[in-house]
Amino acid sequence: MDARFLGIPELVEAPSVAVVIDVMRAYTVAATAFAQGAEKIVLAASLDEALALKARNPDWVALKDGPPAPGFDAVNSPALLRSARLDGRTVVQKTTAGTVGALAVRDASLVLCAGFVVAEATARLLRARGCDSVTFVVTGEDGRADEDLACAQYIARRADGVETDPAGYLRRGAASRAASELAEGVRQGAHPDDVALCLELDRFPFAMVATREEALMVLRPHAVPAPGDAPSI
Repeated sequence: MDARFLGIPELVEAPSVAVVIDVMRAYTVAATAFAQGAEKIVLAASLDEALALKARNPDWVALKDGPPAPGFDAVNSPALLRSARLDGRTVVQKTTAGTVGALAVRDASLVLCAGFVVAEATARLLRARGCDSVTFVVTGEDGRADEDLACAQYIARRADGVETDPAGYLRRGAASRAASELAEGVRQGAHPDDVALCLELDRFPFAMVATREEALMVLRPHAVPAPGDAPSI
């Protein structure tokens, strides 16, 4: 597989296949929301758009980066979302980097959103689709976030079917600037468990696929059978 690793500012044209990486914390949060029963996640372009969508759909759950704010139901923390009851609900998500990266590649034929928690399922889906050229969007720090780059490189190797020890990639995530800022309380709207949850490899068995639905970019979970699983009837 031909893999490219680009920051959001380096995206000059829509790739054919894009994997948007945000380990800490957008796509760990998204995966957690699906595990809590959410049906879909609408990726908002701005805080104003998120609030407008919430105003038109009062039963939707709006979440954002940073501290709690009027109009929003939750913050971008996987630990704080663990107790949320989201069965069948729609989540509107706006974050600093993750949602921006997905919207930047909205014209790609296939857009996956990922972190370590869905790494293997993402790699299996890339293999199943026969993707021979993939652009990994490293969303954090304009492409320099090492937790995102490490995750992207790990998924790329697994998508190629290479047996790979994840320990070194996870260590890079744990040593990253984002992990330090979360652990030290620099980032608001965080929980002490966030870093550990973001580095919990393959916690969830699904990949996450973003597609256009009318005027919105919508993220949904996508079941990916593990090798050897019997097909459903």
